[in-house]
Amino acid sequence: MSSTMLRRLIVISLIVLWEVLPRIGVIPELFLPSLSSTLLAGWNQAGEYGHALVVTLYEVAIGMVIACGGGILAGAVVGSLPRPRLLIMPMVSSLYAVPLVILYPVFTVWLGIGSESKIAFAGMYGFLPTMLATSAGIQTIDPQLLLAARSMGATLSQRVTRVVIPAAIPTVLSGLRVGGALVIVGVVVSEMLISSAGIGYLISRYRTILDSQHVFAGVLLVLAMAIAFNAMIKFVERRAAVWQTGTRAGPDMIAREIPAAATA
Repeated sequence: MSSTMLRRLIVISLIVLWEVLPRIGVIPELFLPSLSSTLLAGWNQAGEYGHALVVTLYEVAIGMVIACGGGILAGAVVGSLPRPRLLIMPMVSSLYAVPLVILYPVFTVWLGIGSESKIAFAGMYGFLPTMLATSAGIQTIDPQLLLAARSMGATLSQRVTRVVIPAAIPTVLSGLRVGGALVIVGVVVSEMLISSAGIGYLISRYRTILDSQHVFAGVLLVLAMAIAFNAMIKFVERRAAVWQTGTRAGPDMIAREIPAAATA
């Protein structure tokens, strides 16, 4: 049996168990409502969940720009310069080990309880792993590749686009996967703590009245966001595969590409 078929079988089995176990009383409905009742509860409140989803997606999107865009830029700069790397990376690594959720009250004091504090918190939550992964990816580039490109007269832009970026892509995408997931977690958690809108707020509100069906309906929406983000990263990985292959081919591949780019 192939790995893809096995994964599908596991997913189908989990879905069936989610529906059957609460129905036959193995698991109390209060702890885990059946999948069909959860979907029905979400459908009956589609307008409320739709509005909350728009709020959460807005906060996640801006948080992604801060975390992913800023993390890649900062990681590229720090990873390329030895002195800043030696000064900054130990502090960033130590800060990443701290559970940043304890800092959320500070963001609410600075920015209030609206979307601004949630965006800032989620952006910082995802910024650190993205920056660390990008910096690590820059450092793992084979110096011989850069030397070969420079010796063949490659410009700075050609070295960046045809050597640095392709070589760092696998590590950067791994950091993006972690950083983006943490942005989603950061937004939802902050909405659950202090908020009046968003999926996290709905989950927290229905939890207080022990409405498990609506709680799990919100959880399913968060899961859908995470799956969609992971699918997007996989799409980017497939599109970038040709760059990764070209970089692994080494100096011979660069020797063919640099002159072609120069004459294009």
